[in-house]
Amino acid sequence: MLEKLEKPTILVVDDTPENIEVLSFILDNEFKIKAALNGEKALKISSMEKQPDLLLLDIMMPEMDGYEVCRRLKQNKITNKIPVIFITSKSEDEDRVKAFEVGAADYITKPVVPAVVKARVRTHVELKLLRERMEE
Repeated sequence: MLEKLEKPTILVVDDTPENIEVLSFILDNEFKIKAALNGEKALKISSMEKQPDLLLLDIMMPEMDGYEVCRRLKQNKITNKIPVIFITSKSEDEDRVKAFEVGAADYITKPVVPAVVKARVRTHVELKLLRERMEE
């Protein structure tokens, strides 16, 4: 992974605390983990001065689903470069297509395979950091 003074931050967004715990356990050694139980909180955390380096986002949440969260992130010039990986039990092709149409960088179906989650998160964080370096 690219050198960075501190661990990259991953924001895990899911309305089920157990899902957040599983993803945190998988990623905790390499990444700093933040969590949000709903879309509104995710948008607020993503807009802070110290933004997350990546979002792991569930689709099916009450009030604001993951598609809407991603759409809002990508429409906001402050948050539009944060990569979003959907992690969901929705496995239909239409769901995947919709995710990419709203701006997702990747799509992982549940139940998750820890090695796959780690590899995809590493890849997208690395790409984001490389993009930031090139823009400097």
